[in-house]
This record gives sequence, structure tokens and C-alpha cells, in this order.
Amino acid sequence: MVSAVALLALTAATLPARAQGNFKVTYQVKRTDPTRVELAGTVFNAATVDAIEVYVTAEALDVSGKVLARGIAFVAQAIPAQSGADYSARIPNVPGTTGFRVAVSSFRFGLKRGESP
Repeated sequence: MVSAVALLALTAATLPARAQGNFKVTYQVKRTDPTRVELAGTVFNAATVDAIEVYVTAEALDVSGKVLARGIAFVAQAIPAQSGADYSARIPNVPGTTGFRVAVSSFRFGLKRGESP
């Protein structure tokens, strides 16, 4: 119960995740139940080319920054240049969680399928 209360306290605002190269990732805690936490946010592609097959990895962290749980979520087949896409990621609800981290973990830059230069 205490961890659920602590996790709900983290839901007050959309939090910025680390900026990664050409990506800006935000998240907020959308839902918490006894077994999992759902994070939702946006991945913004600041590059001048499309980002293709984009995935994020969401992690539950303890007070020292140690990863307690992890989940991978598909974001979008393509995020156009200078645009964003929403995502939702689920991770196990683990005792001792004091924060989260979300980062783009897989993508490639290029044209969408069916496009030619």
C-alpha cells in the first residue's frame, strides 16, 4: 500500500526523461495497480529525417538509481522529422520504487516504407 501511495505521488506532472540525441521523451504515471505501473508520454523526434520503428524502454528505479523492473514498448512505425508520437509502457510494480526512467531504446533513421527520394 505504501508503494502505491508513493507511486501516485509521482503522477502529479508530466516529467521530462533524459534527452537522447535527437529525441525528447516525456512521461507521467497514468495508472498503478498491485502488479504493474503504466507510464504514458511522448517521444519527440527533433531530427531532420523520420525515425522508423521506434521503441522505448521504461525502468522503475530505487532511491540509488538501481533498476528494479523494466518494460519495452513499441511507440510508432514512423515518427516524422520535427514531430512526436504518444506511447504507453507497462512495468511491474516493485516495492522500493522511487522513480522512473524512459528512453528510446531502438530506432533507425530514414524514409518510411514506400517512399523514394
